[in-house]
Amino acid sequence: MLMGMCALFCYTSCQSKKEEKEEKTTFLVTSPLKKDTLITKEYVSQIHAISHIEIRALEKGYLQKIFVDEGQSVRKGQLMFQIMPTMYQAELQKAQAEASFANIEYQNTQKLAQSNIVAPNELAMAKAKLNKAKAEVTLAQVHLGFTQIKAPFDGIMDHFQVRLGSLVDEGDLLTTLSDNSQMWVYFNVPEAEYLDYKTSLKTENQTKVKLMMANQQVFEFPGKVETIEADFNNETGNIAFRATFPNPKGLLRHGETGNILMEVPMKNALLVPQKATFEVLDKKYVYVVDKDNVLRSREISVAAELPHIFVVQKGLAPDDKILLEGLRLVRENEKIHTKFVAPAKVMSELELYAE
Repeated sequence: MLMGMCALFCYTSCQSKKEEKEEKTTFLVTSPLKKDTLITKEYVSQIHAISHIEIRALEKGYLQKIFVDEGQSVRKGQLMFQIMPTMYQAELQKAQAEASFANIEYQNTQKLAQSNIVAPNELAMAKAKLNKAKAEVTLAQVHLGFTQIKAPFDGIMDHFQVRLGSLVDEGDLLTTLSDNSQMWVYFNVPEAEYLDYKTSLKTENQTKVKLMMANQQVFEFPGKVETIEADFNNETGNIAFRATFPNPKGLLRHGETGNILMEVPMKNALLVPQKATFEVLDKKYVYVVDKDNVLRSREISVAAELPHIFVVQKGLAPDDKILLEGLRLVRENEKIHTKFVAPAKVMSELELYAE
């Protein structure tokens, strides 16, 4: 009886170990999921104000007053700089005096012409002289007005290139002014991706893009691709896109950098979980299970990366079976016991953001 109990115990123990071993060697496998999806592509970009201009002196003279400060917001028509106007005021007064004299001369000539004392040509010459004098007054007023430099639009002042009392010449740079109410963001797109974009563009929503700023935060307001340049760059094979972003809080400034995030549709994309892949020397591989349940490593090319998912460009077919878990517990050419899990079920358990 004792020997029988020992034999029964040994049998039960061996059977338990056998079942445990079988349980440990049963691995989950699945197949790539073929699905239409959106991938996010990233492009280095340059951020420009919708209007960014140089403010230059239109007349020569000493800078008499500065009414604004660097970095200050200004309104359209606001006075920013005053060049000493003394000389231009004198020129205006001189022109006004000459115009007054010409007017008196014309009126006298007109009276004489009415009495047939002078020829009509004399009256015409007096009239022309008066018109010339009036034009000189207008020109002097323009020159005097140029001594006051006003903001051409609402914007933000940049660094001053001159200081109070500086002698400025005509055309000298005073500062720059930026209208940051909207921002133009330029980025370059390769030719193949440009063709994909144009052929898949069917709705307005596909032109919307996001901006990742230098601090790796996504700008809260989405932008819209509005312009594509006419020509490709022959050296790089790229073409420039321009997206417009609203900037109501003034966070973005001219000259910043960032990355454009553009969603690109992909038809019949092959999706695999990232956890089903492994890397060797910067190359990605999966374990493919053949018809005899033998593992074969296979290199894959990744077209894009989604949260927890890779979009496979080449290396797999929709009916291939790949090892889902336990990649570190197996080795090449090993035969395993498998349990198949439907791709849709596998993806539903991931944080899948594809459509």
